[in-house]
Amino acid sequence: MAQINYPLSVAALALAALMSPADAAALREQGDPLASARWEDMRRSFLADAPVLFDPRIKVIAPSTAENPMQVPVTVDASGLPGVVEVVVFADFNPIVEVLRFYPESAAALLGFRVKLQQSTPVRAAARTADGVWHVGGTWVNTVGGGCTAPAAGKATPDWQASLNQVSGRQWSEGPNASRLRLRIVHPMDTGLVAGTPAFHLEEIEFRDEAGHRLMRLRTFEPVAENPVFTLQPGVAGQTVISAGRDNNGNRFEARIAP
Repeated sequence: MAQINYPLSVAALALAALMSPADAAALREQGDPLASARWEDMRRSFLADAPVLFDPRIKVIAPSTAENPMQVPVTVDASGLPGVVEVVVFADFNPIVEVLRFYPESAAALLGFRVKLQQSTPVRAAARTADGVWHVGGTWVNTVGGGCTAPAAGKATPDWQASLNQVSGRQWSEGPNASRLRLRIVHPMDTGLVAGTPAFHLEEIEFRDEAGHRLMRLRTFEPVAENPVFTLQPGVAGQTVISAGRDNNGNRFEARIAP
């Protein structure tokens, strides 16, 4: 597994935590540590004119070499940064750059998932805190490519629609007050880049507790891998978690994941 450690000093991190958004703009990065030719495009597209810090607390964990470009495992862990309100994940050199966004509420700012990659690329996560500063982490993933333009494997079976949006999941304990949840949804996640196959993908997923309080919300896009698997720390140990969502054609699902 590969992970980039960003060259930002402890003193700089402490200073950034005390700054207003306007002051934090003076502490912008000294150059992209992943040396991507598309970084400035990524910054303009996703982060606009907001203050940006390359921050080692934003961990993007993925294989340095991905043998299957249609199913590349990625974990984004921003739980070491207080006050995260939004995380956007993107891959610089994908034909569809944005992978997903997640909004941790009661849940930890941590999410595991799988992504399709068209070629070798940085995979990045940018976490926005309440003060408007974006904290960025990432890693390079090398791959033979083609993941975004290959047809979904599951649609080769004649009855694939019968299992569309079927959900399986489980929770397990990680201590007296912590748990982890894994959810799998049957869906082709078509990118729209295969001739004759329109984009068809999950768009919205949310997790809530039995009282209806939202734990985390996800917005998912075409590069999320077929039959998505999501792993999170819901923050409600010992309770049933309800997951619900829809795709871009309006198909909906809801499931209960017991502890």
